[in-house]
Amino acid sequence: MSTIVVVARITLDGVVQGEGGPDEDPRSGFEHGGWARTYDVEHGEDEINQAFVEWESNVTAMLFGRATYELFANSWGMFDENTDDFQGEITRTYNRVPKYVASNTLTDLAWKDSHLLGPDVPAAVRDLRAERNGEIHIWGSTELIKTLAQHALIDEYRLVVYPLVLGSGKKLFPDGFTTSQFVLVDHRALASGVVLTTYRATDER
Repeated sequence: MSTIVVVARITLDGVVQGEGGPDEDPRSGFEHGGWARTYDVEHGEDEINQAFVEWESNVTAMLFGRATYELFANSWGMFDENTDDFQGEITRTYNRVPKYVASNTLTDLAWKDSHLLGPDVPAAVRDLRAERNGEIHIWGSTELIKTLAQHALIDEYRLVVYPLVLGSGKKLFPDGFTTSQFVLVDHRALASGVVLTTYRATDER
């Protein structure tokens, strides 16, 4: 049985939207695109990159909503995996694992080893979780996370907490999110001021 892990860069006010680049997700007039990437570059990114390499070394499959899948497919799915750096290492990892997508509109999944989950997403994810070993990671995909949380299918939240308050943007846990209980199983403060935290679901969820 696998563990479903949400991996997210998040601000102090809970925003996860558009963390990687200025044009990544401008929906609803979001004006802070690239906030995490900018912070990492300004404060030294080697330490956070190493943490991501460690985490992603455990991934055996990935789950996506449509928008995040397209974003990853057009970036990580296109990068050169033969470079000897952080980008190359993560690209090799993502290319070798199966990708599962929740979408009612996508029909052509060009990134290799990509699969649609079908009409009953919770059931498909439940089966996937039971059949596989290791960790199944979810990046972005806030609507998918919300749906899976409603069915108690999130096992861990691995949050990269940035000392930033943006005041606007899509949040990981919006109003109406399913009530859940987790315990802190790991935390580490980086020299940049970013804090890595891992919360694991309890039996009471």
